[in-house]
Amino acid sequence: MRTLKLLLVISTLILGGCASGSNPSDPYESFNRGVYSFNDALDKNLAKPTAQIYEKAMPTLGKVMVSNFFSNLDDVVVTFNDLLQLKFKQAFSDSLRVVFNSTFGMLGLVDVTTRLEKHNEDFGQTLGYWGMPPGPYLVLPVLGPSSLRDSAGLVGDTVPSQLGKITPVATRNELYIVKGINRRAQLLDAEKIMEEATFDKYEFMRNAYLLHRIDLVYDGEPPRPKYDDFEDDGADTPNTDTKE
Repeated sequence: MRTLKLLLVISTLILGGCASGSNPSDPYESFNRGVYSFNDALDKNLAKPTAQIYEKAMPTLGKVMVSNFFSNLDDVVVTFNDLLQLKFKQAFSDSLRVVFNSTFGMLGLVDVTTRLEKHNEDFGQTLGYWGMPPGPYLVLPVLGPSSLRDSAGLVGDTVPSQLGKITPVATRNELYIVKGINRRAQLLDAEKIMEEATFDKYEFMRNAYLLHRIDLVYDGEPPRPKYDDFEDDGADTPNTDTKE
């Protein structure tokens, strides 16, 4: 969450004034804006008010335990993608998080592995790790910002997902709703950055998302821009073609 908040701030400073013109990463902008408007209306009328009630009504300890529970389930997906990316040391650490939090942590309600680093890996990042380009930017109904690669990644992550295997279906759906409300509540503070700014919020979200995903795919160390066709006197012309 801290990384995403930082990227939101950086995007405001760097990209806030670049809200005009077409973007080659967003060839379906007209369609995406329509979906964005739908999601925005759904959020304002349902998701955000529910999250605000949850934020006020749920005790702090309860919110922490709910976040820990879903974080523990997500660590199963993270470990799966660690292995696919050949990050064996990280996979070992993340698997220990799952084992200890699922047992001593009472099914993940208590995080007893705070000394082990929490990682963020998903199948979209795995596809990027193996060289698949992100493809066009997409806004998915309800789910929000994505890309062609990350949309495929959502499908891939259903394989190791433990939440998706919970039965009965009614209980599973209830947990999905609770997870969504909890996540939306966590974004309430970060959202204030957008509310106080005056720019195209659609482009802001797109740029922030794409920057965030590049950061995740490259584990916080994206490749530097290449500089071609420069003279020895120091003049250069940047070539910003990168893996992403």
